[in-house]
Amino acid sequence: MNYTDYARRIRAFESLGEVAEYGQVLEGGQPYPLLRFTLPGERWLVITSGFHGEEPAGPLTLAEHLPEVVAFARERRVGLRVYPCINPSGFEAGTRYNLSGEKPNNDFLRYEVAPGEWRGELTGAQDYLRWALFDGGPKETRAVRSDLARFAPPVAALDIHQDNYQSSALTYAYTFGDKGAYLPMMRAAERYATVIRSQKVDEHNVTDPDGFIEYHDGSVTDWYMRQGVPYTATLETSTHTPMDACHAVNMLWIRGFIDLASRR
Repeated sequence: MNYTDYARRIRAFESLGEVAEYGQVLEGGQPYPLLRFTLPGERWLVITSGFHGEEPAGPLTLAEHLPEVVAFARERRVGLRVYPCINPSGFEAGTRYNLSGEKPNNDFLRYEVAPGEWRGELTGAQDYLRWALFDGGPKETRAVRSDLARFAPPVAALDIHQDNYQSSALTYAYTFGDKGAYLPMMRAAERYATVIRSQKVDEHNVTDPDGFIEYHDGSVTDWYMRQGVPYTATLETSTHTPMDACHAVNMLWIRGFIDLASRR
């Protein structure tokens, strides 16, 4: 989808809340506005989406269903800060990274694993001395990280992704905190996509019997966990999952996270 059209769709929700530019990036000589939607509330949920451009389901779910999300959140007095498409040039081109080849995902924090030795992720139960907010990385990451850091940590944070490496309609999630809080969402999602249970998804990670992974990878989810956010997760559907099913799974988790935020 042309990002100009996508941004127009997001701006059309100005009657529902505030649509603001938190930054702008230049790719191929073209400016891309970075948009945030805000709905005030008593307890806050942050939704991020579109870090990877070949994972379109999250941005499209938000473009198509934001009025439903807002209505559900408003009923529960939950405030929203929604970053619907963090990597606009990648989204427009259908490429994982931005048009400069930079990797906008992760790069929110670094771990000092030994004096003076910093890493972006921890493997297994690796020990570390301390963590720190990172100040480098791709321009899209710097922009959204800077904007998020302006606000107090929310009650809940959901990052919506897709997995481009699986070969069928599948779903799983990276989570921190009480996994029992996420079980109803995962069980409901299995109506639309098979949950990957106790299986390897990449070189580092194997899902547990419920389809969850705990992985300190320097992502926005990891960063919010380190700040003490009670509910934080990265949702995955495979890119082989039909788009309608992706929307259904994404909305299940969005509503579930709104409910979790409303209980605190």
